[in-house]
Amino acid sequence: MPPYTGTFAKPENALKRAEELIHVGQPNAALQALHDVITSKRHRTWAKILETIMFKYVELCIQLKKGRLAKDGLIQYRIVCQQVNVNSLEEVIKHFLKLATEKAEAAQALATASAATTFEVDDLEAENTPENLMLKSVSAESDKDRADRELVTPWFKFLWETYRTILEILRNNNKLEALYAMTANRAFQFCVTYKRTTEFRRLCEILRNHLSNLQKYRDQRDRPDMTLPETQQYYLETRFEQLKAAADLELWQEAFRTIEDIHGLTIILKKSPNPRMMATYYAKLTKVFWVSENYLYHAYAWYKLFNLSKTYNRNLNPEDLKAMASAVLLSAVAIPPYESRTSAGASNQELENQKERDVRMATLLGYTLDPKRDPREVLSRKALLSELISKGILSLVSTEARQLYALFEKEFHPLDLCKHAEKVFAPLGAETVELSAASPIPTIVFDEFLPRMHSLAVVRMLQQSAQVYQTMKLETLQQMVPFLEFSQVERILVDATKGGAVSVRLDHQNKCVRFEGEQLESDNIKNHLVLMAQKLRTGVKMMYPDATSSASAAAASLASSQSNTDELLSKVEVEHRLALARKVIIERRKEEQERVLQEHEKEQEETRVATQRKNEATETKRLEEERRSREETRIRLELEEKEKQEALALLAEAEKRNKGKKGGYKIKLEEGQKLDKRSLMEDAIKEQIKERQDMERKLTSIAKKMDHLERAKREEEVPLIEAAYKVKMAEDEQYHKEMQQQNGEKHRLAWEVNIEEKKRLSKMTDEKVAFQASIVARRSEEFAALAAERDERINELRALRRAERELARRRAYVRRLQQIEEETRAAAEEAERERRDEEDRKRREEEEAEEDRRRAAEEQERIAERERREQRGGGEQDRRGGDSRDGGRFEPRRGGGDAPSGGGGGGGRYEPPRRDGASGGTGGYGRRDEPRRDE
Repeated sequence: MPPYTGTFAKPENALKRAEELIHVGQPNAALQALHDVITSKRHRTWAKILETIMFKYVELCIQLKKGRLAKDGLIQYRIVCQQVNVNSLEEVIKHFLKLATEKAEAAQALATASAATTFEVDDLEAENTPENLMLKSVSAESDKDRADRELVTPWFKFLWETYRTILEILRNNNKLEALYAMTANRAFQFCVTYKRTTEFRRLCEILRNHLSNLQKYRDQRDRPDMTLPETQQYYLETRFEQLKAAADLELWQEAFRTIEDIHGLTIILKKSPNPRMMATYYAKLTKVFWVSENYLYHAYAWYKLFNLSKTYNRNLNPEDLKAMASAVLLSAVAIPPYESRTSAGASNQELENQKERDVRMATLLGYTLDPKRDPREVLSRKALLSELISKGILSLVSTEARQLYALFEKEFHPLDLCKHAEKVFAPLGAETVELSAASPIPTIVFDEFLPRMHSLAVVRMLQQSAQVYQTMKLETLQQMVPFLEFSQVERILVDATKGGAVSVRLDHQNKCVRFEGEQLESDNIKNHLVLMAQKLRTGVKMMYPDATSSASAAAASLASSQSNTDELLSKVEVEHRLALARKVIIERRKEEQERVLQEHEKEQEETRVATQRKNEATETKRLEEERRSREETRIRLELEEKEKQEALALLAEAEKRNKGKKGGYKIKLEEGQKLDKRSLMEDAIKEQIKERQDMERKLTSIAKKMDHLERAKREEEVPLIEAAYKVKMAEDEQYHKEMQQQNGEKHRLAWEVNIEEKKRLSKMTDEKVAFQASIVARRSEEFAALAAERDERINELRALRRAERELARRRAYVRRLQQIEEETRAAAEEAERERRDEEDRKRREEEEAEEDRRRAAEEQERIAERERREQRGGGEQDRRGGDSRDGGRFEPRRGGGDAPSGGGGGGGRYEPPRRDGASGGTGGYGRRDEPRRDE
């Protein structure tokens, strides 16, 4: 057999070699052989045998706890099958994760069993053995802790490394998104099951880094497309599982960061999650804000959750809506009516930070606020309560919640407010509502609201008492608050005074509380000059009472004071204008100085930032080079150390195997010789081959001996077996005869018993026949009656159907007649309509003809009238022409008249008058009795 050289022509040979090495107890060598095949550049084409090799490879890695080699092999296998068969990589990773999980669970079960067996002792007096006493004296660990550290912790560490390795391999791969999401969810489940808070934080940070790298290098190949609905759903579901795990582990800071991640992810994806996810989102927000004592946004989160569930969750029953509405109202009432202040005055930077924090909180709740405005002006306790009342939420809440709202916000009970509130607190504190499965929150514990309700009751009581009293004894104040100690009441009083809700001073010397009202002592300092002038004027009047007794003196004083007043008023006006002018000049100078200073600071800041960026870039480059060199040196040293350790392990294994063997092969190292893993493995394989050959020879010899011995034994057994067979045959024959005889006797006895039973029952034959005949007769009568009834019913049905058919025929005949009549009527109406249309047409034609004739007559009359006018004008012209001395031609008048018989003075042609004229001719068409207009 050729020696192992570290390379294989076919992957099948490597798999066979690995199995042989495993059988001889060398899993490390088998793992190295498979690792060399996987990382070899000769086998970069995917084949089914490579998947089998990967299965064996991950099994060996888990067995030997070689997480680093497993990661290296999976990365190389991903390169091989990324573009060919990515499902193979998915199957290998699932197998790897399954084996690692089973190993961790088995270790956990083994540790639990070993811890349980420590209590099963035989002698209770000898429970503390010397070994246990020695362990307890040098260590404070218990048996369970020691078992966990030795058995469970290594496998849990390996399982955690497995999750990290798989997530690192699958990150930002569009073909393995489902497996990536499944692995992340199982990692969350691992952290929740075993309370691994540190690993959970690291896992969240890993997922954030993967998403940021995806956004930074989105143009690379095989990157997930964030616009696809499936990809968006995978990322959203993973983040919501992370949020649930953070809430289960009570890592509220990490839960808040996860909520910010979800909000940022929705902005990146430009898609809002479905209502079920949003309900989970707001439910976790309520817990986060409650734990962080941010009661305002806690109430707004409850309000968002209630609106979302009421709008989209149709499976909620009225009890669930009632409980959620009560929680919304109580959370809004529980908001402190003042702002918490940790110090007397906050700096501008702290105020800006607080404003930025409020804007970010409001953004997480879905509110878009103007950064320039104060968020407290938009989102406040008063605004929320007003919105709840306008939405009619009081009609949905429980009686206790409605009573608390009315007691704290509407009613006025300065002395009995806390006592009335205590009566409502009792049933409210004992109420825990179990919601249905359709609700995003399984239970609502109203007991959580009681501490805030106690504080609110004390504050409201102090506010109402301040309106009635100026002082109050401490003993009375303590009696007015029966559900809290006085130290707690005092703390609430101090916080309310700091927040500006009340103005109260505790006077422990006089054992009372003083209500200062709205004005503090510091406000009186503003008017100290006015008060001093008033007191001085009073003193002058008391010192010089005679100066004002005389009326004349009073009048003179009044006149002088009036003139002084006018002069003072004029000077005051001038001084006021001068002061305003100086103020404007000073303001301009200040603005100019500030502008110059800001420009100078801006230039300095730009220079500083540029210098800082340059230094940071130089420093980053230097650190990166140093890190790279350190990493290369570390990897080289690790490889050398690993090579050395493996060589030493091979050497020790070979010496252990050859120890005690006669003529065994031993590996000898010369002084100063460097350990070579490859040569040691070759020597070890040679030795194994030699041992295997010796073992085969021994087994062949033993087989021959066993063959001869077995053949001799069988030759001696043959006569003994034949004799035993004959004896057995005789015994069986005798047993068969005896069993036949017994069966015959049993059958005979049974036959005789049956004959006797037949004789006994034959006596009732006549009665049976009579009873049978009566039954048959009765059944025959019943059958005949039923048959007659059936025939009658059939005849009735036939007659009914015949009548229905006749009625249908008659109805069809009537409908046909009606149709014919309607058609005839329609034809007559159509003929009548055509006749009317023809008559209308003829009448219109006659009217048009008559209108044409009338128009023609009118036209003729107009023409005749025009001709008559022309004839009159022509006669006058002729008369003027006859008187003229020069002779011209004769032109008769137009329009009829007495035509001259001859031309006087001219030789022109004669034109007879027209027939349509109105003059003397009888043949004209004009009216004869119409008078001439020229007459």
